Amino acid sequence: MDLLLYLALVPTLGVTAQWLAWRTQLPGILLLLLFGVVLGLWVQPDAYLAQVTGGNAASGPNILFPLVSLSVAIIMFEGGLSLKLGELREAGSAALRLVTIGTILTCVLTTISAHYILDFHWRISLLLGAILVVTGPTVIGPLLRQVRPSRRVASTLKWEGIVIDPVGAALAVLVFEQALVHANDSNVGSAIWTLSEIVIVGIALGVAGGMMMTIAFRHFLIPDNLHGVATLACTLILFAISDKLAHESGLITVTVLGIWLTNQKHFDVEHIIELKENLRTLLIGCLFIVLGSRVNLMDVWNLGWPGLLFLLSLILVVRPISVFLSLAGSPLNFREQAFIAGLAPRGIVAAAVSSVFALKLERSGILAEMQGADQLATVTFLVIVGTVAVYGLSANPFAKFLGLADDVTHGVLIAGADAWVRDFATELNGLGVPIVLVDTNYAKISQARMSGLKGICANVLNEHARGELPLAGIGRVLAMTPNDEVNSLAIRAFRNQFDRKGLYQLTFKSKNDRGNRGMTQNLLGRELFRSGMTFSMFRDLHAAGASFKVTKLTETFTYNDFIGIYGDEPVLMCVLQDDRNVAINTVSDHLAPVAGQTIISFVTSVPLRRATDVAPVPAADPS
Repeated sequence: MDLLLYLALVPTLGVTAQWLAWRTQLPGILLLLLFGVVLGLWVQPDAYLAQVTGGNAASGPNILFPLVSLSVAIIMFEGGLSLKLGELREAGSAALRLVTIGTILTCVLTTISAHYILDFHWRISLLLGAILVVTGPTVIGPLLRQVRPSRRVASTLKWEGIVIDPVGAALAVLVFEQALVHANDSNVGSAIWTLSEIVIVGIALGVAGGMMMTIAFRHFLIPDNLHGVATLACTLILFAISDKLAHESGLITVTVLGIWLTNQKHFDVEHIIELKENLRTLLIGCLFIVLGSRVNLMDVWNLGWPGLLFLLSLILVVRPISVFLSLAGSPLNFREQAFIAGLAPRGIVAAAVSSVFALKLERSGILAEMQGADQLATVTFLVIVGTVAVYGLSANPFAKFLGLADDVTHGVLIAGADAWVRDFATELNGLGVPIVLVDTNYAKISQARMSGLKGICANVLNEHARGELPLAGIGRVLAMTPNDEVNSLAIRAFRNQFDRKGLYQLTFKSKNDRGNRGMTQNLLGRELFRSGMTFSMFRDLHAAGASFKVTKLTETFTYNDFIGIYGDEPVLMCVLQDDRNVAINTVSDHLAPVAGQTIISFVTSVPLRRATDVAPVPAADPS
């Protein structure tokens, strides 16, 4: 296999694995690792890179690991961009406990387990314990999007997963330097200085970089088209400088940089976040494929029962003890603590850090005789695969068992609360579909609440207001305000929280639908109901007496029978399917209702035939 084909194959496999994960609802990281292992049966990256660079065996890792480090830096920066300081009101205390007390407990308990179960040398066990304190945003994020637990739990896990990565990397450096490299002359003062140096350099450069970029963007010193690449370049150079000044402080630098940029109020970073999210997805795929291909399956198999027992100890003993002890007396209740105790998958930082230290141990003649030094990366790989598989498959049912996640995922959030919108929402709500109405007009929201609907008086275009919306069980957004521009911007704003297939909006008014004064089609969500049915048309017809009709279809009364009564004038709004899932009718994808389904239609005329001419229309089934 030549270099060009290999370089093209890695991202292709990465994207394919993540697409399969989306289709099958399996953990994406697990599939990525499996793809990497399969690739490794034919191609070993180290040997391949060494061959490409002239046959020097050391050149492969020398090229690979700096690239891995830079990729991890970008992933951690993107993680920092997702951390809003406002979330600390609910999650701050618990997250702080987990990354301090929880980290120490996890490191100590993992060290003990590695020594007594795997028979590792105490120093190697301590290094493995430091590496495995991390959880990782690359695996926590997708699981949280899939499970959607309560907001307080989600915020706590997100902050822990992102902040603990640089903490774990710094702890691993501290252990490596003090317990391994300078074991004979290490002391408390030296350890404190090493840790302080990492933290101070990391925070100082992160804050300095954030201030510099804020000033540059705020005063328009950098054109908009360079914002994304300039941020990327700044992230990489700050990471490299920070790591040069204090080893492994770079992860702290880029995380602090991301937190600073996303929480400043002087300019919008949405376009930067979008670029980094796409880049992160590509990098995660490539990294896990490459690192997975470096693992020898026979080495994993040779761990045998001790390896499996060590994995189970991390899941069933270490994580629960560290969580319950560190969160004792915290605002989180027992169910929330139990879910956090049942979710600690390891991700890309554990894989990268363990690979780097395994290489350093390999090159150290002094450490070569220590039991377990040659198995550090292999055990870490086993832990990553095992925890991702276990937590990925158990997180959703465990959250539902604890009552922290809603079984319903077909709820609808509607932007707008005018009279006809409220009537439509009432019919949906009557069929058991969770509804949330959002509008800036308090009178309209009050009327919605008096009708038994959940109404929120807020501006969906406000980032902070969107963060406070109750989205548990919500899977679709319908933008149905009188303003086409607001509808389009609302759809755009929700793209980070929902797949585009679940974003809908009304047809543009004719003046906005064409010509240079209109908006472009790429701003549209999926066009609702029927072509030409704008907000004003719905409003005027509703005011003239049109109404929404709920009809249960049967074998004896089909949708064609319904059309035979009312003609083509009724607007099919949506269909409630047999599994209680609601399908929204759109201009591009017309629904074809069948027997057993319930339809909601907007009836604008009286029946064309008498009721005695056709089979009677069954009553609406409110259940």
